Amino acid sequence: MPTDPSAPSAEQSPSAPTLVVATDAPAPSAQPGSDVDTALVATGTDALPAPTGARCGNCDALLFGPHCYRCGQPDHGLVRHFSSIVGDFADTVLQIDTRLTRTLAPLLLRPGFLTCEYFAGRRVRYVSPVRLFFFFAVLAFFVAQWSFDASNTPVFQSNDNDIDVAMTVPAVERARDTALDKLQQASAHLKALPAGADAAARDVATEQAAIRRRAERRITEITDAAAHGKPPPVHIERLTFGADDKPWDARTNPLRVQWLPRFANGWLNDMIGRAQGNLNRIKRDPRLLFDAWMSALPSTLFVLLPLFALLLKLCYPFKRRLYMEHFIVALHSHAFLCMALLLAVLLNGLGNLAAPGVARVALGWAQAAIVLWMPVYLWLMQKRVYSQGWFMTTCKFGLVGTCYLLLLSIGVLVTFMVKLVWL
Repeated sequence: MPTDPSAPSAEQSPSAPTLVVATDAPAPSAQPGSDVDTALVATGTDALPAPTGARCGNCDALLFGPHCYRCGQPDHGLVRHFSSIVGDFADTVLQIDTRLTRTLAPLLLRPGFLTCEYFAGRRVRYVSPVRLFFFFAVLAFFVAQWSFDASNTPVFQSNDNDIDVAMTVPAVERARDTALDKLQQASAHLKALPAGADAAARDVATEQAAIRRRAERRITEITDAAAHGKPPPVHIERLTFGADDKPWDARTNPLRVQWLPRFANGWLNDMIGRAQGNLNRIKRDPRLLFDAWMSALPSTLFVLLPLFALLLKLCYPFKRRLYMEHFIVALHSHAFLCMALLLAVLLNGLGNLAAPGVARVALGWAQAAIVLWMPVYLWLMQKRVYSQGWFMTTCKFGLVGTCYLLLLSIGVLVTFMVKLVWL
């Protein structure tokens, strides 16, 4: 009995996968060991793409798409137009495509939505939480650092100390007169007080005499050094430790921690010496410390992220959620905070540029609304993700927030001290 060639044989199951080759291009013969024979990976109703006509530069296999099926090498290398390379980099690192437009609005306006979508398995349609946090953290602190005006931030300013660091007699006299003028202004305000005016006046007179003596002593040091052909002595602000309040010195008055070994105390005093040397640099240019501090804050947040996730894990022990689920919550919440910080800084900058009037008032109200939205957003996000009652959510939100603010304060302080040393 003749058989139909198109019918499945007894050895072939009717449900076995079949190969469908696109007909818009000539299909090469599928000989054993050939490119097409090796590329038969399509199953069911999937169609094998038409060959592109090009071959892999690495293994010479026929290409059926942007990657070689045999060795995995991409068809496009770096030798191409720079614009396409920039586009690929943006897509790989930041996922700047339609996913970004689907992500930004929920991140800002819908607390917990992205996290719930991620837990539900709908991940590919949105930007990943890690990339969101990385992008907004770096961008927010960069813009904040760029918008900072160091001229309006008098850090470590002291006219009395200007007398001790002045290197010429006219500089000493200018510093003395400035300090005396400020004391005179303070004395005028104190005289208007109903009580204690006489005592305050005596204190001001005593301080004025001390400033004059300090100026005379510095002038004497400068003139004596000039008479001997030497530069004036330099007075450096020194840190003080201990009950005797003596200035720190690496040899005469070092800092010693009893339970630390000798090499550790030596390293600690070296760091103190570096910090002391940087104090005068910071006094001359406050932006040095601010720039270093702002550049280190994103890494501080990266360190605190696992601790924040751990706090959530401890507060919700009966939810039976994995630690990484709490970590996703931490990533989305911190990405929102960085995005809100970025918007607040931008609105503040626009408000400074705007002329006084309705526009500036509106920008100020918008900035205040964003700041107020931050804690409300986090509270609603915690309620939506963990699905507990309002009372329990509020209690746990307060507990987690208090603990995290404490950790954040410690982290900022440590970052400040590290940057003071390694400035």
